[in-house]
Parts: sequence; C-alpha cells; structure tokens
Amino acid sequence: MQKGKKLTVILLVMVLAFTTLLAACSSSNNEPANTPQNTDAAAPQDTENGNSGLEPVELVMVFPGPGEPQDFKEVEAAINEVTKEKINATVKLVMIGWAAWTQQTTLMLAGNEKVDLILSGLGTYTQNVGRGQYLPMNDMLENEGKGIKEALDSLDPAFLDAVKINGEVYAVPSIRDLAADYGITMRKDLVDKYNIDVNAIKSYDDLDAVFQIIKDNEPDMIPTTKYGDTIIDTHLNYYRDALDDGFGVLPDLDNGLKVVNFFETPQYAEMLNTVRRWYQAGYIAKDAATSTETQYNMVKAGKAFSFMSHMKPGIAAQESKNVGMELISVNFLPATTATGNITSIMWSIARNSEHPERAMMLLNLLYTDPELVNLFDWGIEGKHYVKTDVDNIIDYPPGVDAASLGYNLNYGWMFGNQFLSHIWQGDSPTLWDELAEFNKTSKKSKALGFNYDSEPVKTEVAAVRNVYDQYRKALETGTVDPVIELPKYIKQLKAAGIDKIIAEKQKQLDAWAAANN
Repeated sequence: MQKGKKLTVILLVMVLAFTTLLAACSSSNNEPANTPQNTDAAAPQDTENGNSGLEPVELVMVFPGPGEPQDFKEVEAAINEVTKEKINATVKLVMIGWAAWTQQTTLMLAGNEKVDLILSGLGTYTQNVGRGQYLPMNDMLENEGKGIKEALDSLDPAFLDAVKINGEVYAVPSIRDLAADYGITMRKDLVDKYNIDVNAIKSYDDLDAVFQIIKDNEPDMIPTTKYGDTIIDTHLNYYRDALDDGFGVLPDLDNGLKVVNFFETPQYAEMLNTVRRWYQAGYIAKDAATSTETQYNMVKAGKAFSFMSHMKPGIAAQESKNVGMELISVNFLPATTATGNITSIMWSIARNSEHPERAMMLLNLLYTDPELVNLFDWGIEGKHYVKTDVDNIIDYPPGVDAASLGYNLNYGWMFGNQFLSHIWQGDSPTLWDELAEFNKTSKKSKALGFNYDSEPVKTEVAAVRNVYDQYRKALETGTVDPVIELPKYIKQLKAAGIDKIIAEKQKQLDAWAAANN
C-alpha cells in the first residue's frame, strides 16, 4: 500500500518479540492513578483558526524507527512551521531504534525524562497503563481531541472502545488497516512463466501443486519461506482471537466466549500437519526454524518464491516496493478484526508530559490536518515527492529514486490518520476508500474491546512462554513431526500452568461481558 516497509512486518517483528499484541488492566483494584503533572491553562482551541492565546511550548514526540533518514531534520523543521502556526508549539522528534525500543522507553517512562507523545501498543500498552505511565484521555478527547474521536468513530465506534481500560482511553489507535485477511504473496514473473492459475488457489491444499512447480523448475529456490518466526504464525489469527498472548483463545473469534487452549484444537493440529507435509516435500528450507533471514531478503535474493502473511487492500503493491520486484498476492481467508489489530499501533500522552493538553492538540492535528500528515508520511513536496496529474497521487521527483531519496521513512500507518495521506504512484487511486470498507466489513471478534490483565498469573505466563519458545518454531515450520511433538508440547504447557491462565482469562472475560451487555 505504501512505499517502503510494510506495517504488518513491523508489527509482526514486535509481536513475535513480545509474543503479544496487548494485555489489559480489567481489575478495578488495578486502576492506574494517572494525574497530569502540569496542564495548559488555555481553553480548548480550534486548531484551524490559529493559535491565539496559547503560550509557546516544545513537545517531545517519541517513536520507533530504523534510523533517521538523511533529511530527517529538514522535515522536522518543516513540521515545526506547521505546528508553530496552528498550536504555537515546536516538536522535537525522537526516533529510537526498534531493537532498543522496549528497554529505552521503559527507562524513559519510569523516570522523569521529558516525553509528551509516545507510540504505544506493541505489546506493552496495558502494562504501562498499569504502571501509571500514560495519562487518561477521555476529557481531552472531548475538548482538544475532537477530531481524533470523529475520525475513528466515522469508521466504527468499536475501534475507540477497544482501547479502553476500565472505561478510560489511554491511547488512540492510528487509522490504518484495523483488520487483516490472509493469503500468499508470490513472485509474479514466475507465476507468469509457469502459467500458475492464481484463481485456483482457494485453500492451503491448493498450494502443494504451486510449490511443486517451483521445486521442479527452480532448484535453487525454496517454494515458500517463513513470515516472521514461522510459516503460519500470522495465519493462526484467522482461526482465533488470541486474547492478547494466545495462551487461551476464542476459536472462530466467538466460541460463545468460552476460552480454550488453542494448541489442543483440531485447527492447530491440521495446520501443523500441513506445514510438516510441505517441509518433508522440500517446499520449506531445512533451517527455517533457526534462520534469521527475512522473507523480503529471501525473495529479493532469489532464494524464495513466496511467503504467507496477513494482508490488506494494496498489499501486492506494497510488498512489491519492499522487495524491488513485482509480486502478486492471493488472499483465501477473509478479513477479521480482534482487539490486537486495533491496539498494536497507538499514541499515548506520557505521564511526565509537561503540556498534556497541547500534546493532545498535536495529536489531533495528526488525525485532521493533511499538510502535517503528509510531512510525516512523505516529507517535503518538491524535494521528496511531487504531485502527478491525478488528484492525490504522488511520485518521485525528477532524477530521484528510492535509493537517492533523502526522506524515506514510509511510516504512514504510524502517524495518525493514514487516510489523509497522499497515495503513491502505482497504488489504487481509491486505496483509502477500499481500506475503510475493509475495516468496516471485517468479521469482528465477539470479544472486541476485551483487554486482559496477566498480572494475577504472571508466574504461569512466564513458565508457559518458556515452553512456547521451546516448541513453537520447530512445529510451525514443519521441522519436527507434530504427531510426536505436539502431545509433548501440550503436556509441557499444562505442567507450566496454561490451564490456570485460561481460568483467569475466562474469569476476566466473563466480567467484561457482564459489564458490556
């Protein structure tokens, strides 16, 4: 969908790193005591009508990234021209590398370091709320953040409700793909070369014939490679609502709100049998469980033909840009939305913000102001992109390409309302309409909005996670025989306490359901 790295890859890397998209504080005795350190005295402002009456402030905005692009400071200066005019604030952008994100932000939020806006989600949202590190937003959303609320509610009021903890909002999700469908992405040149009928791909079983064609004709290429840590990890979310960590799930996103051990279900065993069959047939690399190569590098280097992942409208164009060659995507599992889809990428106001209302004004601009959104997403018009003859479609400036571009952050999915962003040449001109419809029409989990607090079973969670880490990669890449290893996995999970986790999760889910019906 966008030039550059795909949201789903970043999300997956973080989700797999933390093994969770979100946890929650649903116990009333865990209510965080968040009180702004200092508030702006000015009345709520209509940011479209200037900054009259606002004292000048500096806001610190913290987010993860791959490293500052060459023209990062120049774009920051252009952003400050906009924010100075509209809310009388300058913005200091602080990018922290993905690898250092968790450790560095933990120290930031625990101490008194100046932070106003910070990216939240990424598996640590409710833990941070429980520690009192984010400010409550309900009142500010009604005043300084009305545009945020209106933008999210126009998609579905359930999206903002999904982030609430004990009735309070501590973060707002970015407007992007808030759902996911599932399928396979392949090299188009080889699909065309071997006349592969993509319309015939309706299930996993239909992929065997495709993989065999590649194996027979491209002996130096693996037919499919893992996406993140395993072959099927993202696809599993079609079959369940993971309810945060996957240790107790809702099959089919419903199951009458009865929490079960997914690793004991027929769906999981069937998926493992499929990938084992592929592994034995030579469709998956022998070192898949241990390799650290990304799917993009594998495809780009000619080492892999395909990968399976979660998807969204415009996915083929986005992945083609990521790899540098034309790809084709086929989805064969429809779109679903669970709480984790929404809470994975959000923005919070830090407890130690000196100007929380002004921080909310800045955040409001990121959901309402196309000029600011496009500065974050694409950089400076004329230098980092140019408009084409087609409305809202942009392209590289003359003489510039991806390699020489001075600002190529490509994080439109992160910075507020992506639907205000220009569309890159080659993507569908109606991409944002398609994505909005995708979000609205996806199958919603019956537990959408439930946030789970793992604190009462944190000892068991740690023990179960150790077992999970021991078995999962080998099983979900087909490296080991699930007939032999899956029963061992289940036995070890039970010994580590997964049944106690499920009982606690069920207790919290029942309480949530009673309060929301």
